[in-house]
Order: sequence, then C-alpha cells, then structure tokens
Amino acid sequence: MPKHSAPEDQSVRLLKVGERVRHILSELLARQEVHDEVLTAHAVSVTEVRMSPDLRNAKVYVKPLLGEDEAVVIKALQVNTAFFQREVAKRLGLKFAPKLRFMEDESFDEAGRIEQLLRDPKVSRDLGEDD
Repeated sequence: MPKHSAPEDQSVRLLKVGERVRHILSELLARQEVHDEVLTAHAVSVTEVRMSPDLRNAKVYVKPLLGEDEAVVIKALQVNTAFFQREVAKRLGLKFAPKLRFMEDESFDEAGRIEQLLRDPKVSRDLGEDD
C-alpha cells in the first residue's frame, strides 16, 4: 500500500498546486473531455494529487465509482496521460507542466479494513464497548 505523506510535510504552495491540478483533472473527467470509451463509461473520482517539491511530478490518486474496473480505468488514464498533461499545463499556467502518474487510491480500502477490525468482538471488549 502506498504511503501518503502527511499534509504537514508539504508546503502550502505544493498543497495549493496539487489541489488545482485535482480540480482540473476532475473537471476534465466530469465533462468527459477526454475521448476514451472506458473513461466515458465510468465515473472517476480524483481523490488526491501529491506534488513533488519541484512541482515537476504529480501522483494522482483516483477511484472509480463503486471501485469497479479499477485496473481498466487506471490503464485508460495512463494511455491518455499526454492529453491530461497538456490540459493541465494549459490551465495551470506554470513554467513546467507536471508529469502525471495515475495510481489507484487504496485509502478507502484501508479505512474499510480498519473499521472491520474495530467491529471485531475482541477489540470491542478491549475498548469497553460491550453490546
């Protein structure tokens, strides 16, 4: 599972640029501006964008609606990376366009796993939450 760095570890500028990139990508996907059958058939959520300190690389964490066909959606995003990079560069107005790397967001799966552990009767007993 990829380790997300804590937001405290990033500068305000990195967070702002990452959020702007996230909004641009979300808008492109919501308006179906990319001409790809897989991406138009799936609702894709851009959950987070992590920028490198030099703003040249961006890890884009995505999650298809209901987690369906994640591998297929990630592959389609990777195939269309050049289009997304071009659009981000045009709309962002930075000196260098960040190189985008699409990755599946596993934080929802991890949260579900933790919740399931907390519902375990042994853990509930240890926490003093007897039913």
